Amino acid sequence: MRVLDAGGWTDTWFAGHGAVCNLAVSQGTEISVTLSRLGRGRQAEVDLWVRSFGERYRFAVHAPPNRHPLLETTLRRWCPPGVSVNVEVASSVPPGSGLGTSASVVVALVAALRAATGGTIDAHGLAAEAHRIETEDLGRQSGVQDQIAAAHGGANLVVVGPYPATEVHTLPLSIDTWEELTRRLVTVYLGAPHRSSSVHEAVIARLASSDPDVLLRPLRSAAHGAALALVAGDIDAYGQAMTYNTEAQALLHPGLVGQRAGAVIELASSHGAVGWKVNGAGGDGGSVTIVCPEDPAPLVAELDSTGGVTRLQLEPTRQGARVVDSD
Repeated sequence: MRVLDAGGWTDTWFAGHGAVCNLAVSQGTEISVTLSRLGRGRQAEVDLWVRSFGERYRFAVHAPPNRHPLLETTLRRWCPPGVSVNVEVASSVPPGSGLGTSASVVVALVAALRAATGGTIDAHGLAAEAHRIETEDLGRQSGVQDQIAAAHGGANLVVVGPYPATEVHTLPLSIDTWEELTRRLVTVYLGAPHRSSSVHEAVIARLASSDPDVLLRPLRSAAHGAALALVAGDIDAYGQAMTYNTEAQALLHPGLVGQRAGAVIELASSHGAVGWKVNGAGGDGGSVTIVCPEDPAPLVAELDSTGGVTRLQLEPTRQGARVVDSD
């Protein structure tokens, strides 16, 4: 999954072009796939276990029940003929955390199904396929950054344009920078999934009826500023770019930085945090990532004692989607 997605909103069809700087984190999504040959006269079935929702159910590959459309659509498209498949989906964060979880699930499932049948797919193709499933097959609104973070891993500057074409620039961070990011980044789940469809629709309508380049320019600028700061190893400047991005995000619509997020940001600021970012498109609920001061301990202790929020056990990672053969 990913955090600190400076430039989010500019990787969309209504932006047309943009830039996003984000950081992949683990633990993320883990999917287990087991194939079994069909006996004579048997129909191809899926046994799907979605741990985060506590749901396990079976269905025919060609007739999914639409309980988890992203998973079911991916299976219908990529499940090989002549087999039944057992799929187990596990995620380290609550659903609706704003960390690109749905994209990471599709990326992982496509990678697993390809590998189970002896195929391979590179990171760029994997991200593009996951994005097509979400936008073309299901008709959902989706930028391109989440799938790229899940497939590629690491810290990236993603240059978008014209949508959905991308150039992925992997940022060459020093070992010291990776270690400082691990020490100083804290991600907090705000106690509820982000439910902000009406706010997002209002933002899209505003952008469609005005000059999106003017409204989105500060977000693109934040992405480039964040990338420069990371390469320079300047974590304070990186945090400032995130704060600038969050302020620009709120200017699109005040509801994109909800009350829960505002309370965590106020607490972080009082402890000398150098920056923060409402992850994803924002709205009520979801998560906030904080760029802590040099000594994160006092802030972390107070966050852990604050009711209604949960500190997530996430660490920056260079690694993107990978496949392990259990045999």
